[in-house]
Amino acid sequence: MTMHQNSNQHRLGWSLALLAFAQLIISLDINIVFVALPEIGSGLGFSEQTLQWVVSAYTVFCGGFLLFGGRAADLLGQRRMFIGALWLYAISSLVGGLAWRPEVIIAARAVQGIGGAFLFPATLSLINRLFREGPERNRALAAWGGAGASGLTIGSLAGGFLTSYFGWSSVFYVNVLLAGIAIVAAFLVIPADPARHEKRSFDLPGALTVTAASTLFVFALVQGPEYGWDTPLIRNSLILAVISLVLFVLIESKSKDPLMPMQLFRNKNLVAAVSVTFLYMGTFGALPYFETVLFQNVMHYSALETGLAFIVPSVSIFIGTQAGARLANGMGTRNALIAGCVVGIAGTLLMMTGADVSATYKDILPGLVISGLGQGIVWTAMWIAAATGVAHNEQGIASGMASTTLNVGNAIGLAVLIAVSSAMTATGPVADNTAALASEAFHAFLFASAGMAIALLISFSLPGKKRLVASAQETV
Repeated sequence: MTMHQNSNQHRLGWSLALLAFAQLIISLDINIVFVALPEIGSGLGFSEQTLQWVVSAYTVFCGGFLLFGGRAADLLGQRRMFIGALWLYAISSLVGGLAWRPEVIIAARAVQGIGGAFLFPATLSLINRLFREGPERNRALAAWGGAGASGLTIGSLAGGFLTSYFGWSSVFYVNVLLAGIAIVAAFLVIPADPARHEKRSFDLPGALTVTAASTLFVFALVQGPEYGWDTPLIRNSLILAVISLVLFVLIESKSKDPLMPMQLFRNKNLVAAVSVTFLYMGTFGALPYFETVLFQNVMHYSALETGLAFIVPSVSIFIGTQAGARLANGMGTRNALIAGCVVGIAGTLLMMTGADVSATYKDILPGLVISGLGQGIVWTAMWIAAATGVAHNEQGIASGMASTTLNVGNAIGLAVLIAVSSAMTATGPVADNTAALASEAFHAFLFASAGMAIALLISFSLPGKKRLVASAQETV
């Protein structure tokens, strides 16, 4: 290896560390605010009905702008979008920490959500551009995924610590510090965006319609359980989302430079990966909600004890993300996905033994560990599949497509699992409220396993390892 090659490898290593750090920031922010919600509510005078918008504002705007952010990364430059998104994160977090009224913190969280929508696809597409398709990229995605798994645990623990000792505003100020470090580092270690030789236009009508469709749809899914699915607000949001989506399809079919090139749907890896990400977040991604209910309302853990209870499954997911890359390198992405689904389903079914009023942590622990391993394997493998066979100048929109279905899948899956598990519990004999909650968790674990069984079947549609190698060579 020459000195120049060694220098490039060293810089790539630092780039990966920064991109993993950015993913940690995104994941950390998912959980860090949850713990501070009661303090935010009392400190700013939120009503019980409006406090949820501190969480929902982020979810709705992040889900709505992911496709826009993905395409913007392709056309404006992935490093530019990465740095710009971090600036949005830093400024909105500062405003959130300084907030003096409920409206201010909700607006700050909405802008923070847009920052997340720009940062996630930019981070993912940078990994897919900087690292060659195959083992090198697979290892990079494993590191990126592992950082995300770590961020979820750190967020829960940091949220409790910061809120207890420094007040609720500190959970926002910490983002300013982290984003600031990442911005400075980005200028030093991430290679500049390649020059654009072809002139490409930004499909503004397509961007506006798909962003409107996504935002309205995610809003309806997030707020439907709260307001009621048959209320005019939710019903009209869904109707407008469908109209916007139809307009988007019509615009894309006539556009010379569409926001979402239709040829991407001919990529079997991407289509399968998008389907699996939807099911993954609708099933595995919804499990923490029911696990939290089980820990706090059935096992009667405190908030801190609940955070500590999530350490073991988070470590298990982290190990799974690393195993996912090794399996994909050794036996192919399809087989890695299949293995991850099988392990995850088995572990989730095993968790049902801990969904009982008399159960303790040790009863659910084996299931948490095995399910976590499977979740980690699938997480890495599905992002490998989503990036395979996609040109460099379309990695952003491909990442945006997969991450949008991830976000929508979580909203739909959680709503469906809550509704179905509640309905199943209502039809059976339940002694008291604690028993009802345990029963809901039991049925949620069962139906989550059934949902991932569909993802398992979809995984079989992916090309085998030999065909994948041939496809990768053609792309290069």
